[in-house]
Amino acid sequence: MRSRNPVFSRRGFSRDNGYAGFNASPQAGGPAVGTQANPYAQGNPYANNPYAQTDLQNGAPPQAPATTGRMTMDDVVLRTASTLGTLIVTAALAWALLPVDDANINRSYGIGVGAALIGMVLAFVQSFKRKASPALILSYAAFEGVFLGVVSSVVDNRIASGAAMQAVIGTMAVFAGVLIAYRAGWIRVNRRFYGFVMAAALGFVLLMMVNLLFAVFGGGDGLGFRSGPLGIVFGVIGILLGACFLALDFKQVEDGIAYGAPKEEAWLAAFGLTLTLVWIYLEFLRLIAILNSND
Repeated sequence: MRSRNPVFSRRGFSRDNGYAGFNASPQAGGPAVGTQANPYAQGNPYANNPYAQTDLQNGAPPQAPATTGRMTMDDVVLRTASTLGTLIVTAALAWALLPVDDANINRSYGIGVGAALIGMVLAFVQSFKRKASPALILSYAAFEGVFLGVVSSVVDNRIASGAAMQAVIGTMAVFAGVLIAYRAGWIRVNRRFYGFVMAAALGFVLLMMVNLLFAVFGGGDGLGFRSGPLGIVFGVIGILLGACFLALDFKQVEDGIAYGAPKEEAWLAAFGLTLTLVWIYLEFLRLIAILNSND
């Protein structure tokens, strides 16, 4: 997905503010793709190939050559596995080494929150950078993993036993479901879809920020958007938004490969997919906690 806000445009195969997903993609109803529309036309072996351009105009993007340093699906899978693997390892270590019993919960939770803040800063830095930084992305994954390990342990051990595994299964199910629906053509990612998701996401984040401010200065649960019946509703909305983000991620990866994005931009795909999966996991974890607390 792409927006003026670097947080929401956290992943993007772009050059000079161009974007292969919605500014030029024939699948998204954009103009016919040629050397000007394709943000990777410079240095792209298809840029001066009239046959390749004809294929693109007919809605059938050529496949990027495998030997010219262009991004492939294997690159995306490998980088995503590396990023998620780093996150999972640090989450497991945090779960094991930062106990959440009565004697240690404050220290462990403090470390987890500190790791979350560092991870947020790293994510912001990567979002503002024009190029992918593997070190930044892997560092983000490591610190985010520490936070997820601690918060998952708190929910699993003190609120709802088995919540972490349920959230993992739920996240995997959403990922698989969106991927199947996207590949089958049941989800059409176009300008209208993008606009709807962006508007919904901005509204959701603004409401959560207002709720947080009321909770900080007014005490309690703020406006109640993250607890009780309203919390359940907003938890489901958060998961649905995460699913929409996944569809945008899949579209962006598909377009990046079709347009011949540089190989290193597979790290941006990994970064975006990791952020989205973390979003979905946390929404599932929060929803499970609310449902169990209501019992």
